[in-house]
Amino acid sequence: MITIPGKIPITIRPFFWITAALIGFLNSGSLIGTLVWIFVILISVIIHELGHGITAKLFGLQPRIELVALGGLTYHQGDKLPFWKQFIIVLNGPIFGFCLFLVAYGLLKVPSLAAGFMGSVLTLFYWVNLIWTILNLVPVMPLDGGQLLRIALESFFGAKGMRYALVIGMVISGGLSLFFFLYQNFLIGAIFFLFAFQSFDMYRRLKNLAEGDTSHHLKEALRQAELDLQQGRKDQALFAFEKVRNEAGKGMIFLTATQHLAFLKYDLGKEHEVYELLVPHRSHLSSDALCLLHKVAYEEKDFPLVEEIGGSCFQEMPNKDVALRNAYACAALSKDKPAVGWLEAAFQEGLEDLTQVLKGAEFDPIRQSEAYKKFLELHSEG
Repeated sequence: MITIPGKIPITIRPFFWITAALIGFLNSGSLIGTLVWIFVILISVIIHELGHGITAKLFGLQPRIELVALGGLTYHQGDKLPFWKQFIIVLNGPIFGFCLFLVAYGLLKVPSLAAGFMGSVLTLFYWVNLIWTILNLVPVMPLDGGQLLRIALESFFGAKGMRYALVIGMVISGGLSLFFFLYQNFLIGAIFFLFAFQSFDMYRRLKNLAEGDTSHHLKEALRQAELDLQQGRKDQALFAFEKVRNEAGKGMIFLTATQHLAFLKYDLGKEHEVYELLVPHRSHLSSDALCLLHKVAYEEKDFPLVEEIGGSCFQEMPNKDVALRNAYACAALSKDKPAVGWLEAAFQEGLEDLTQVLKGAEFDPIRQSEAYKKFLELHSEG
């Protein structure tokens, strides 16, 4: 990894060199040609990202640039900017790239520069920056065109604008992927297919996005609460998560604060409060929070819920305790075959006192069933 210090630090990751070299070799087939391609890609990407970075700097932010496998990323820290400033920051990347295209175009008009090796390099600059500027303005996330569409839609529709941009981008990238595949340009087709999948995945994860999720204040408050938790200040974190949750009201920040709060309350032995916190959001919980809900739902004797989420929890946390809770819940609901199946799973996961477990009153509702009797007989013989 190479880091270039300065007012806008630039970090170049190893995969950038690998990807640039691969593109260069595939297009030139020679060592010299590959090196020229690497040089052109390096300068072109840096100029493009400086378009973002310099503009962000002028707006009072603290930018940094990273060159990664498929191009560059510009990060900037500071206060949230108005939408029109965000739009200009994003737009200036393609504008700087287009200016590089214009410079190459102008230099190629000079006969002494247009000939020989220099002419080949300038021609490469010309085409790389023209094509990349056009492609990068396609309204598909995570390209600049997709970011411009997102900013424009968010300015009109608020948090919903992000989801609208993802849907539009998904349709366009899916169509372009099919187009390039039909014309046997499999590399570009695969890239747009990847963009379509990323848009779909992000849309799925952002179903609960709310207006509060765009609040810089709430994001910072959540970050500080998580820092308190990491550093062991649990009482302070508990209060902070309560406050963030109440202010957010709904959305992803609300859901994240709720889940943190649930774990803190469980550590304090407040199982019923944990149950009430998590039950309304059971379809959107992280795997850890879902497993916590599974545990407290059993303690609250909500056996239908234990059965409903039991399979997902066992997938995430395959152990005897989860399987045994599922078995108890199914038995309480008089579902003998699922109960026996979960008993078998608990046994396979290392349940040692199976005989004692089978004598428990929890299995009274299914004790006379054929499935339970066969299981009991089998393991009694064992």
